[in-house]
Amino acid sequence: MKIDKFNRIILHELSKDGRLSNVELAEKIGLSPSACLRRVQDLESKGLIKGYRAVLDSEKLGTGFIAYVGVGLREHSTESQKAFEQAIELASAVKECHNVTGEFEYLLRVETSDLNAYKAFHADVLGSIPQVCTITTHVVMESTKDERA
Repeated sequence: MKIDKFNRIILHELSKDGRLSNVELAEKIGLSPSACLRRVQDLESKGLIKGYRAVLDSEKLGTGFIAYVGVGLREHSTESQKAFEQAIELASAVKECHNVTGEFEYLLRVETSDLNAYKAFHADVLGSIPQVCTITTHVVMESTKDERA
């Protein structure tokens, strides 16, 4: 699919605010509402726009502790990776799971209410997954830039 100037602007604007109405979006990019809607529907049908979501306020929801956790596996096999991924899928504290290169196989974004809740997650969840060999935790002290929201 060709991503021309208008499609780039549509993608940019919707990534900033997925709640923009079609009329507002059309005005921002200088297209008629019908032309804008056709482009958005085309971007959706081709999979460039995968979905829309609400961005929640973690602190107001009681999530005061965020950490990025590097996880190394005992074995470097497809079976080991699949078993780990299945176990992590069930862990509600894990908000993101990425298979990465480098010192460890996985990088997790973990959100809990506080340090004690993270300690329980570390021991009871990660510590109980047989494939896990190493766990390296990096606590988020402040986020000066976060474009996920």
